[in-house]
Amino acid sequence: MDKNFEEEQSTGIIKFTPPLYKQRYEFIKDLVGKYKPKKVADLGCADCTLLWMLKFCSCIEVLAGLDICASVMKENMHRLSPLPGDYLQPAERSLTITLHHGSVAHKDPCMLGFDMVTCVELIEHLEESELNKFPEVVFGFMAPSIVVISTPNSEFNALLPGVTLFRHPDHKFEWNQAQFRRWALETARRYDYSVEFTGVGHPPTGMENVGFCTQIGVFARNSLPTTESAQSEKPTEAVYKTVFKAVYPSLKDEKYLQNAVVSEVIFTAQIIKQSLLDCLISEHEEYDDDPTERKSKLQPSVKRFSEDLGNLVVEKSVEPFVNGDVVYIPLTTIFSFHKVNRLCGTFEKLCKFIAGKVTLSSDGSAVVLNTEHKNE
Repeated sequence: MDKNFEEEQSTGIIKFTPPLYKQRYEFIKDLVGKYKPKKVADLGCADCTLLWMLKFCSCIEVLAGLDICASVMKENMHRLSPLPGDYLQPAERSLTITLHHGSVAHKDPCMLGFDMVTCVELIEHLEESELNKFPEVVFGFMAPSIVVISTPNSEFNALLPGVTLFRHPDHKFEWNQAQFRRWALETARRYDYSVEFTGVGHPPTGMENVGFCTQIGVFARNSLPTTESAQSEKPTEAVYKTVFKAVYPSLKDEKYLQNAVVSEVIFTAQIIKQSLLDCLISEHEEYDDDPTERKSKLQPSVKRFSEDLGNLVVEKSVEPFVNGDVVYIPLTTIFSFHKVNRLCGTFEKLCKFIAGKVTLSSDGSAVVLNTEHKNE
């Protein structure tokens, strides 16, 4: 038997491993990994599980969900909110997630500009009038590069115990393989798409002609829609109601980028300071000192930086050094660290981000830390 398919001979109950719904979502995730869309809309998003999975895909910057049932979305939309860790370590990419209440039979300008549209187990819930409008809304109006549509394969129903007509009481129809192919090919032809057929949920060995339990059509747009047609189809008013919106913290936002730079500069400076102090203390390991005596011996060891040079010491030094109870760490040294360099991009931005946020020498060329932790 196929690895994702199990059949309990004693009861005749068919089980899929992983469960069929997870296979559908993983199929979508694999497509996202292949095509790297920046903007993805899930029509019929229901409990938002797919959106929750897709928010971890680093290529995606905009996620939108649409469903006719607002209550289901509201019960689950908290899963899409940023977590404390998202603020502590903002991602480099931006991410906005929005949920809309409305019908896939209606056009709304908020659904324009998406690279990929997913319709997972959606079309079989549509009334005939809605299904007739669906292709024009998705393929004609939204016109994304990729459309993924999954729907039950009715030929598989004979293998599912307890299924007499449809798999769900809300289903208005369930197509066999030929019916789905006919609808998909006609839709693709009308709107200048190509379509590939596949699915998830393999049938038992020897019954391959039954097809996948869930049949899937992956539509790819053949050409860009004309500007004239796109403008003529754009509605002037919104018809969907927004029920949720989350904007994730991002390093593309200067506020979060500055916080990240300041934190990284302080962390890097502390590491350099500790390394410098450890090296200086190791020079006196031959003495059997107590901590007080060791500190007193540490200070004379840095007399090579004459105390009466004052600020000149800071200005001329290109290496971290200790002067009395103060550690000076040149910004050029900190900027040479990969993460600081990558965050800032330029030395000028580093100086701009930490101004007023980090204690600097009087000439602004070095981070100043105390040899003791209490004042930092």
